[in-house]
Amino acid sequence: MHPTSLFLTLIGSSPTRLELAPPIRLLLNPIVMSYSKETFPLSRTETTEGKIFVRLDQSKAKEKEDQWQQLTVGCSLPGKWILHWGVSYVDDIGSEWDQPPENMIPPDSIPIKDYAIETPLKKASEGEKFHQVKIEIDPKSPIAALNFVLKDEETGVWYQHKGRDFKMPLVDCFLDSGSGNVIGAKGGFSIWPDTLASEGKDSSSRSKDPKQETRMVEGFYEELPIAKYAVIENSVTVSVSKCLKTAKNLLYLVTDLPGEAVVHWGVCRDDAKNWEIPAAPHPPETTVFKNKALRTMLQANEDGNGCSGSFTLDKDLVGFLFVLKLNESTWLNCMGDDFFIPLPISSSIPAQSIPGESEGVPASENTVGADQEVSHATYTDGIINEIRSLVSDFSAEKRQQTKTKEVQESILQEIEKLAAEAYSIFRSSTPTFMDETVLESEAMQAPKICSGTGTGYEILLQGFNWESHKLGHWYMELKQKVEEISSLGFTVVWLPPPTESVSPEGYMPKDLYNLNSRYGNIDELKDLVKIFHRKGVKVLGDAVLNHRCAHYKNGNGVWNMFGGRLNWDDRAVVADDPHFQGRGNKSSGDNFHAAPNIDHSQEFVRKDLKEWLCWLRKEIGYDGWRLDFVRGFWGGYVKDYLDASEPYFAVGEYWDSLSYTYGELDHNQDAHRQRIVDWINATSGTAGAFDVTTKGILHTTLEKCEYWRLSDQKGKPPGVVGWWPSRAVTFIENHDTGSTQGHWRFPGGKEMQGYAYILTHPGTPAVFFDHIFSRYQSEIAALISLRNRNKIHCRSIVKITKAERDVYAAIIDEKVAVKIGPGHYEPPSSSHSWSSKVEGRDYKVWEAS
Repeated sequence: MHPTSLFLTLIGSSPTRLELAPPIRLLLNPIVMSYSKETFPLSRTETTEGKIFVRLDQSKAKEKEDQWQQLTVGCSLPGKWILHWGVSYVDDIGSEWDQPPENMIPPDSIPIKDYAIETPLKKASEGEKFHQVKIEIDPKSPIAALNFVLKDEETGVWYQHKGRDFKMPLVDCFLDSGSGNVIGAKGGFSIWPDTLASEGKDSSSRSKDPKQETRMVEGFYEELPIAKYAVIENSVTVSVSKCLKTAKNLLYLVTDLPGEAVVHWGVCRDDAKNWEIPAAPHPPETTVFKNKALRTMLQANEDGNGCSGSFTLDKDLVGFLFVLKLNESTWLNCMGDDFFIPLPISSSIPAQSIPGESEGVPASENTVGADQEVSHATYTDGIINEIRSLVSDFSAEKRQQTKTKEVQESILQEIEKLAAEAYSIFRSSTPTFMDETVLESEAMQAPKICSGTGTGYEILLQGFNWESHKLGHWYMELKQKVEEISSLGFTVVWLPPPTESVSPEGYMPKDLYNLNSRYGNIDELKDLVKIFHRKGVKVLGDAVLNHRCAHYKNGNGVWNMFGGRLNWDDRAVVADDPHFQGRGNKSSGDNFHAAPNIDHSQEFVRKDLKEWLCWLRKEIGYDGWRLDFVRGFWGGYVKDYLDASEPYFAVGEYWDSLSYTYGELDHNQDAHRQRIVDWINATSGTAGAFDVTTKGILHTTLEKCEYWRLSDQKGKPPGVVGWWPSRAVTFIENHDTGSTQGHWRFPGGKEMQGYAYILTHPGTPAVFFDHIFSRYQSEIAALISLRNRNKIHCRSIVKITKAERDVYAAIIDEKVAVKIGPGHYEPPSSSHSWSSKVEGRDYKVWEAS
């Protein structure tokens, strides 16, 4: 740490330099009270630029005939490079790859199924700058083109050409293909003139029919730019203390960032967090930036690891705001926002005598021991005592029945501030939600019954699709399948919306108490639920609470007046829905524009909906809810409804778009899953949510053979299941995404890879009706049986053992191993003996024995 004499000046000591690190100095002085300490992760991307080169020339191998050619592919950047390549033959139709003839495959190559080869790039000598690989090309082979991509195994990143595979034609008639990914003589690259001179022929006169003439491309050399991105993880820690003598805030910031880091900072005086420059003095090497902020160069730590700085702030400030600048192009913030450090409120500091100041002895002359540190408990006791005092003052005001409303409000505001500060201290000593914390703590718990998880061992079946209403008697149809559904291992079935609806599918409800729908009547529904219960299967009702279709128009001709038992008027409709002119409050979520959005802030609305849900539980026998379009209203209202109806299990549909850059799915989907987690948290965990993040990542993973996507930056599952597994309901398809709607259909032919993933991993897996009653039934049933046999539950522990381009593998609870993707994987035999139990196209599952 960097020694400093700063704190001697702050506390009124002599100006003698004290060779102690600032945090230690704070702890050892009894007039300095430790307040909070918080560490923030810092992620930055370092870019290294280099080049890929591709050369085609005459083979120099002595054992080859003169007609043989040699392709060299190289890269100037450091790394563990792999050439993933294949060929296209003259008569091939389409863009599929094939493996080359064996006499073309270099040593140390590995075949990838029947379509590609992977060959490592190597340095020709120790001092060589380039990694490269050479491929000998037989002119007698009917190869039309060679296709490849480069992979850096250190990072798992694949490099393509203009977003597509490199394609190098070997036959001149393929040069004018018009594809932007073509390299070679007609792909915008120079041809070696000394090579072509002997031929002396104009390529325009050559045949365009590969079956008539298949002359080889003569030769070329081209360099292409390449940039390698590496994510670097650092951190910054901020400690806040308060000098009890001066009441000033003492802030110490330390980071392991390399080089000369600059803190761009300011302070704020209220919760609006408006930046302003604090009063001088400022730390050394501080400059003013546009009269809006300060910039302070951090000082290098003595051990050479990172840098640090100390700041003195006045007592009347609410917070310290900052971002970090590493260089002109690298600024680091807190997930898109400024870092904000709350400062202690000076009025909340308990009055305490300063040791040594009795009898006129200055504090600086006392010997102080580390055991005299002021604890959080002492501090919070002082806050509690002050709150009690303020409450007494408030009560006295009330008893005197004075008219000084301003005085009472002032006391209440002070109580609020003190309570908020106490909560802040509680948060600083109790970790808030973090992915590792949740995964580990949940795994330690035995599964327990709550509405967010059920027992923890639930396996959910969606018991309908988008077309089910067309039969007119779906309840009767499903009744014939109850025995089969139970025998397959499902513990919960989700039924379609039961109410009268403007749309036949049920998602535009009208009269909530009218349960005669296109799926059947109320008696058929009750009978179906009873039969499921006899087989031990719980039943979820599909509750559409966000919106409701009106029965009548208002005086302006707008449909916002309701009939039936819940005959609400336009006060039940949110005020900011432009289509339905509601007189309620503004919406607490996103609007669904096809029907009036219900204002859940209205007490009469919540009362009626709670009564309706309780009626459904009692009258129909529903065990829980699938909640439609929960993005439309605050999760706190959901908690209210679930507390009233006491479901066995509940799951919400919180659906929005994943993060994309230029049309490509981002690897980091933390922002997307955070929004889902925030909704779950708003319900206080009383409901789970469909893991849309995992579905979206699986789509791109399987479509593009990019299985590295299934591990996040911390080596955890990248969806909600990686952060809050017990509240994640994983799925690959439902009535909206698949069926005849097909809004976001799972990659065709790869469904079983998706089910191998969700049925072996934590979370609560959900299976789509169309899939279980299809050719996939036996495979899905085998996976369900394996899950139940090994007691995999919603809090099981996942250890990802491989996440590469063509394969993902994980071990769950040390009982089950799974791999998906065309690549090879075998579970390690060091700790267990594994036996293969379920296997299909590009997936395999093992059990420990």
